[in-house]
Amino acid sequence: MAGALCSCSGDNTGKEYTRSVYVTSPETTDSSLEQSFSGIVEETHGISLGFKTAGQLSRIHAKEGDYVKKGQLLAELDDADYRLGVEALQIQYDQLTDEVARASRLYEKKSMSANDFEKASAGLRQLGVQLQVNKNKLAYTKLYAPADGYVSAVNFSPAEMVDAGTAVFNLLDVSRMEVVADIPASVYLKRNDFGAFTCHSNHIINGRFPMELLSIVPKADSNQLYRIRLAFKDNVAKHITPGMNVEICISFNTDSVAPLCLPLSALFRHDGNDCVYVLAEDSTITCRPVTIDRNASAAQAVVTSGLSAEDRVVKAGAGMLHNGEKVRVIEQPSETNVGGLL
Repeated sequence: MAGALCSCSGDNTGKEYTRSVYVTSPETTDSSLEQSFSGIVEETHGISLGFKTAGQLSRIHAKEGDYVKKGQLLAELDDADYRLGVEALQIQYDQLTDEVARASRLYEKKSMSANDFEKASAGLRQLGVQLQVNKNKLAYTKLYAPADGYVSAVNFSPAEMVDAGTAVFNLLDVSRMEVVADIPASVYLKRNDFGAFTCHSNHIINGRFPMELLSIVPKADSNQLYRIRLAFKDNVAKHITPGMNVEICISFNTDSVAPLCLPLSALFRHDGNDCVYVLAEDSTITCRPVTIDRNASAAQAVVTSGLSAEDRVVKAGAGMLHNGEKVRVIEQPSETNVGGLL
């Protein structure tokens, strides 16, 4: 790097003009108010769906890749034995209900002891519980989707036996999808200035979806990036699918401090720091350390601290200069008066 040839320790303030340089001033860009990052769409979570009772599969109403709605019937078990069990208990329950009704009349006439009447009533309640359990088992022979989503796998075929709790379907819950992205430290440090969040994809024309912040991991990974998780405010399952690459945009409050941009040629390294030469009123230059965002675009240097918009910075040739040196500024040629002829 050219910076290896420079020195910030020399003092040449007593010399006359020694070199001619171009200077520039840091500029803010529109990207300081909104920055974009690549992200990946993820489903909220995956669901393994199984029956709450054992049996033989009779019908499967969904196949892999299908989009299903919450409450949609997905599969059924052979319910013949369960229906017979309910019918048998229903007959017993109806018969015992009549007997308890007769016992109640006898009890009112003092023709039955309180103990015998209580036993009959308790027997009816117990049989009612058993009847309800069998009705529940009959209802469990139908499997419904617990949420909107995509069927990612069907693990059984009709006529196969399945145990209670065995996963028959794997479902991607897309009722609330999220986007995961990584942001650099310079953006993480401005998290208190975050404004609105949006997401768009190249696959969707004029598609820009509002999002809300769910979380930011407060620890950087090995690449010095912070994991951010955003959720869509609306149901976008028809437009966005899990695994899709998208771009998230983070806008910042207008009163936040915006980073400044410089040409990469203005930077040099000294003592392990990124530095620039700042021009003073008396035409001398001063070596000044700055902090840059190394995750920003390679087309320019984004300075997050060390400079102000009013500073004048040597644009190129820093490797040939020395701290305190007096320089002559070369004015940039006018685009409308080339050669200074006018």
